[in-house]
Amino acid sequence: MGGYSSEFEISLKSGNVVYQFLDKNKFIGFRIHIFKEKWVYVDDKEAEFPIDKNDFSVTVNGAKINFDCVFNAIHGTPGEDGLMQAYFELLQIPQTSCDYYQAALTFNKRDLLSVLKPYGIKTATSYYLNKGEHIDTAEIITKVGLPCFVKPNKSGSSFGISKVKTANELPIAIGIAYQEDDEIIIESFLDGTEVSIGVINYKGTVTVLPITEIVTENDFFDYEAKYQGKSQEITPARISEEMTQKVSEIAKRAYEVLKMKGFSRSEFILVNEEPYMLEMNTIPGSKPPLLKPYFSDYSK
Repeated sequence: MGGYSSEFEISLKSGNVVYQFLDKNKFIGFRIHIFKEKWVYVDDKEAEFPIDKNDFSVTVNGAKINFDCVFNAIHGTPGEDGLMQAYFELLQIPQTSCDYYQAALTFNKRDLLSVLKPYGIKTATSYYLNKGEHIDTAEIITKVGLPCFVKPNKSGSSFGISKVKTANELPIAIGIAYQEDDEIIIESFLDGTEVSIGVINYKGTVTVLPITEIVTENDFFDYEAKYQGKSQEITPARISEEMTQKVSEIAKRAYEVLKMKGFSRSEFILVNEEPYMLEMNTIPGSKPPLLKPYFSDYSK
């Protein structure tokens, strides 16, 4: 848990939820904090013990501990962009998330949506910018229209995302997005119902989880809405059986096309009975009400 990005605090919360709800009769859990300045095991008294990066082990009171498996709860880099996955693969340590290529691909919104489009998965109209490139406001608006969303290409938890309603707001929003990433994606506004859907490969079977409807008090599902109570997450979503089946099939198709492993959560906007994919998260945030029954079952 932790990480190198703005999402580290959310990751710590997710990791602590996982640690709390894993069955202590079946698992011996160790909280590992991954930060740029330190990798440490944190015990229940908050004492820290450095991780040996050569083999991802820790020495406590003279005894060396090697881990059987890693539960990856790092949002953002280096846990959601493939770096930790590649590291653990080299060390031959099993871990709960997808492989390194899939992590890198899904973390990059541009690349993810580009790969999925040929499979009939609809997305918003988009415009790409890299830091240092000329910003042609008129050209951008001509392509995506107003309002539109400006997003960092590689970021999560809604950091750096802005909803732009006027041309004058666009350069400001681009500057905010560049604080999180040197690549950005600008997308047309999709006016519809936002839903989130989890998919997991468990014991060789790909299972689509119940769909959650996102209802926010804010202008969009921003950081405040996600983590500070400014939204409702309604499960199952209040959509028709036909739409439920359609979204479930698309989420499963995306999961299988990408050859995913572990669990994922995909976000869609439903417009005129058509799902438009926004993104796929391979390290979804973990909340206690949802995870308690999940982990009691998963541990079997």
